[in-house]
Amino acid sequence: MSRCRQCNIEVLDETQRCPLCGTVLEPTVEVENMYPDIRLKSRKLVFISRLYLFVSIVTEIVLVNVCMLSEVQSLVYIISGLVLLFGYIVIRYAILGTSGYIAKTIVLTVIAVIMLVAIDFSVGYNGWSVNYAFPSGILLIDAGTLILMAVNRKNWQSYLMLQIFMVLCSIVAMILNLVHIVTDPIVSIVAMNISVILLLGTVIIGGRRARVELKRRFHI
Repeated sequence: MSRCRQCNIEVLDETQRCPLCGTVLEPTVEVENMYPDIRLKSRKLVFISRLYLFVSIVTEIVLVNVCMLSEVQSLVYIISGLVLLFGYIVIRYAILGTSGYIAKTIVLTVIAVIMLVAIDFSVGYNGWSVNYAFPSGILLIDAGTLILMAVNRKNWQSYLMLQIFMVLCSIVAMILNLVHIVTDPIVSIVAMNISVILLLGTVIIGGRRARVELKRRFHI
């Protein structure tokens, strides 16, 4: 408990300044905070992220030394480094970040696909990253979108932009097929069909709410 000389009031919460005038309070009786200390939880998560980063760097240094002193190929520490980096991004962005879960899902999926392509190139590039990993990521987000729409039925139209983004990603996969970067287009075709059907179904069945959401998003 603290007292403000300017306002002549007692403040029960554990704070350093008066909520009315901003004057520094004089502590009188020490009490527990009346509200959950969110900052404490945040500090713990930040500490965990830093500890994870330190352990990851040490682990990577050890793997690099092992590869240099033995006949183990360098791709071992390249792959492990990418995996550890993705784990750190998940902690810092998905857990500690303030972005919405839709943005987090898109960003983390894009980063995961890019890292899988990097791993594919590091092992000699067999094409599995663009043939299967990229379209599988699209299908995974499509499935997650359906689940989110079912759970959040009152605000299902908010996922329209995510569906449009997935259609654009599936178009990119088909373009990669046309330029022969994708050599096995089966998963890409399935992803394209599912994404388009999901978007069309939302727009047609959603009716007026879907049209209003599209007008609001694109200002038409």
